Amino acid sequence: MNLPNKLTILRMIMIPFFVVFMLFPITGGTDKWIALALFVIASLTDMLDGHIARKYNLVTNFGKFMDPLADKLLVCSALICLVDLKRIPSWIVIIIIAREFIISGFRLIASDNGVVIAASYWGKFKTTFQMLMICLMIADLGPLELLTEIVMWVALVLTVVSLADYLMKNKGVMKEG
Repeated sequence: MNLPNKLTILRMIMIPFFVVFMLFPITGGTDKWIALALFVIASLTDMLDGHIARKYNLVTNFGKFMDPLADKLLVCSALICLVDLKRIPSWIVIIIIAREFIISGFRLIASDNGVVIAASYWGKFKTTFQMLMICLMIADLGPLELLTEIVMWVALVLTVVSLADYLMKNKGVMKEG
């Protein structure tokens, strides 16, 4: 159990606490700020664990499986909470989650064929904008409502573009599968 794997587990442990602070008024007004802090910290552990694993050659099968799962659980949990709080339309969340399932299935087929599908720049941009969108929506700052909406639309477009990019670049995987 190396440091990157411990960070992945920490991220997964943080998710239920994040959800509680998002959905249940506990502290009388500071809940969203605690939820935002938990989300930002969890997101940063994602960047940190990958960086450490690659830099110090600590990549493990556990990390290869659990890191993307932890990321998806964090983002999906946040998006579902935001739907519940009526800060994002459910149809947008369905598209974002559907993309994650499609890519996960695609990677599974590729893996069975001995092909590793690396993250693309489109996927990285998508993740950056989704994380920014989620942070803005959690903060729910009235003066930034227009910025939040623009970031949401950019995140949605990047979600679709990154899906198309993955599928087009790796269409041979489906033929083999």
